[in-house]
Amino acid sequence: MNLHEYQSKAILKSFGVDIQEGIAIDNANDIKATTEKLNAETGTEWYVVKAQIHAGGRGKGGGVKLAKSQEEAVQIGNEILGMQLITPQTGAKGKKVNKILVAQDVYYPGASEPKEFYVSILMDREKKCNVIIYSTEGGMDIEAVAEETPHLVHKEWIDPKTGGLMPFQARKIAFNLGLSGDAFKNMTKFITKLYNTFVSIDASLVEINPVLKTSDDKIIAVDAKVTLDDNALYRHKDYAELRDETEEDPTEVEASKYGLNFIKLDGNVGCMVNGAGLAMATMDIIKLAGGSPANFLDVGGKANAETVEAGFRIILQDPAVKAILVNIFGGIVRCDRVAQGVVDAYKNIGEVNVPIIVRLQGTNAEEAKKLIDESGLRVTSVILLQEAADAVNDVLK
Repeated sequence: MNLHEYQSKAILKSFGVDIQEGIAIDNANDIKATTEKLNAETGTEWYVVKAQIHAGGRGKGGGVKLAKSQEEAVQIGNEILGMQLITPQTGAKGKKVNKILVAQDVYYPGASEPKEFYVSILMDREKKCNVIIYSTEGGMDIEAVAEETPHLVHKEWIDPKTGGLMPFQARKIAFNLGLSGDAFKNMTKFITKLYNTFVSIDASLVEINPVLKTSDDKIIAVDAKVTLDDNALYRHKDYAELRDETEEDPTEVEASKYGLNFIKLDGNVGCMVNGAGLAMATMDIIKLAGGSPANFLDVGGKANAETVEAGFRIILQDPAVKAILVNIFGGIVRCDRVAQGVVDAYKNIGEVNVPIIVRLQGTNAEEAKKLIDESGLRVTSVILLQEAADAVNDVLK
């Protein structure tokens, strides 16, 4: 589950991580009062107005701007709030800005020049460790930095079995970032608190870009991106409430209500499968047949009439779908129950304008095929994967 910047920063702050202070609002009439409150609390006279959407590259699309007065902050806030923001990560349609973050200016003059760094924490599945990725090139596209100047991107692996982040590792990171004195000490504290946050909230990603060394050697998170592990949200019910469904695909939101793992794609063949591995194989079969998968839909090991019907309704919302391939292996679930679910769903939905191809293998597969064949519906039952591919090919001709 992705969080907005203002939500991510609030969580970081609760774990003692120093952040760029700001206030999130969704009403343009509140901008002036917000700047006055920030001025009273932080002393800032300049303000950064940031669009709050689940996409990177906001600044490139005009979604992050500096205001040098309260009046300018009001003007910029009115421009950004409600705009359709297009960034390299949103696609051509962009995303509507429903909320903005008005933040303090932290690039103030002082004894030394401010310096931006990049820091992120995520899991390295291959090494079975968490890894801290960091660079002196903060505020930039880290992928471009890694490709063009890979020697400027460092990694520090943290083995959870040996007690997590060690003090010497935090110091090593600060040293590799070229820091000394108070900035060095503050960075070691920052990294330690950031890692503790990552572990404590069951995050799959914490990314700070940039991490700023201010002109008086403070280390703060100017931006923040946090992704929480959906499988651990039962332990963090307060964080689960932070989910912003307006930032997600409506069909994916609907699928989650039925416990379905659904991801919308850009193809023409809808697929409904149980198990991620079988889903990947099914998508390959569709490609080999000359089609393209319209979605990834895993109904899991407890498929029943309700989940099957929900899956069909979600797939059929996509006008690009020309056929639906159901590929179920009956291990835990009985194939005849899935077949009955297909028949019931077809009848409940009413007119289905695309052909449905069903492959059911495993427990009670013969009974399932009989149910499908005798249903009288526009449903084709197959046994082999190759037959499924041929059936899809016939439909798309």
